[in-house]
Amino acid sequence: MATRVSRRDFLGSSALAAGLLIVPRHVLGGPGETPPSQKLGGALIGCGGRGPGTFGEMSRMHGRPKEVKAPISVEKLAECDVRFLDKADNKRYYTDFRRVVERKDIDVVAIGTPPHWHALIAIAAMEAGKDVLSEKPMTRFIAEGRAVVTAAHRYGRIFQVGTFGRYGDSQQKENIRRHKLFMSGLVKETDMVVIRRGGFKVKEWSGKVNLQPQPVPKNLDWDMYCGPSPLRPYHRHRTGGTHRGYWDYEGGGLADMGQHHLDALHWVYGRDTTSPVAVDVYAPPAHPECCGLWGWVELQYADGFTLVLESGEWGKPYDRKQQKGISVDSLDAEIKSKVAELPDPAPLVPFAEAVITRKQGEGNDPESFHRTVSVLHLANIAIRVGRKFRYDPVKEQIVGDDEANRLVNQPMRAPWHL
Repeated sequence: MATRVSRRDFLGSSALAAGLLIVPRHVLGGPGETPPSQKLGGALIGCGGRGPGTFGEMSRMHGRPKEVKAPISVEKLAECDVRFLDKADNKRYYTDFRRVVERKDIDVVAIGTPPHWHALIAIAAMEAGKDVLSEKPMTRFIAEGRAVVTAAHRYGRIFQVGTFGRYGDSQQKENIRRHKLFMSGLVKETDMVVIRRGGFKVKEWSGKVNLQPQPVPKNLDWDMYCGPSPLRPYHRHRTGGTHRGYWDYEGGGLADMGQHHLDALHWVYGRDTTSPVAVDVYAPPAHPECCGLWGWVELQYADGFTLVLESGEWGKPYDRKQQKGISVDSLDAEIKSKVAELPDPAPLVPFAEAVITRKQGEGNDPESFHRTVSVLHLANIAIRVGRKFRYDPVKEQIVGDDEANRLVNQPMRAPWHL
């Protein structure tokens, strides 16, 4: 069976086989020049809103000194969007992402679509040998995240989510010590409580009920826009940024902003390999189609660590527990000494560097992104069913609540499936 060789691998191996050559500087690289082995073909799938920004992030070096340039240059060879019916030529512009990922000259893909498409596009791209940078949130529901993680490992591809929250605060000295403490297993139980108040844009990204159908714009492939989600009558409020207000496509302001807010926090407190075991909620009854208001969600982990998300936009403030931190210096001398002896975590690896080195780095690998977004999905499930439940972070299933568990792995509209 023939093995596909990527352009960057071919250029590297052919240079070795050729022996000594006299070549111009733009081929070898140098000041102001990027060698061909570090010039990658890129595609942007989902060209509105955050799409162009996500594409630009692929060749940036977050968390590095300003003088350190990205090791790759990405040339945009293709753009894909369901609004391209009037100009799609299947050469530069597309409406179907499958035609993009089958191209051999595409090395990396940026995904800027609404979240109900993130998982399927990422999996298809990685199966085709592409590395992927996705806009947040990573997925629309929990089972999609596990499928993306499995695909990244199966096909040996780089997958990251463009949050970049870990490239700043999570590198501070005290946060690194906390990360080492929780990842070490030295803390078996804790009464620590972290409360994240506000910043979720709950009212801003609420859906509208009883929308009246509107004519589908001539340049829009509405069937493809809906994709794996139900085929509802078209209304412009279901598209653009306001798509966030509908369960079909995202999960309200909580899903929109949550991965930004929780990304660094999850790393600092060693939550990248697990999920909460108990979820409680304070919210009004939820609409079956439209995301709406909620008060707070309390998420407790197996070791007692409690994370509280408070909207600040509905109901009474959270008052069940007080915020309670932890400092390594407050621990007994033996544990403090053991933490000091542990090696510091390796620096987080930006997408550009990961593509070249083929190393994701601890804390910005698919599993860590999946575990962070799972918190948001669990919170939204609690908001939708309106009650407390328990969750198995190993099986990734809600325990003893069939209605809630159906939201962990939601059905997709044919022919789409994980």
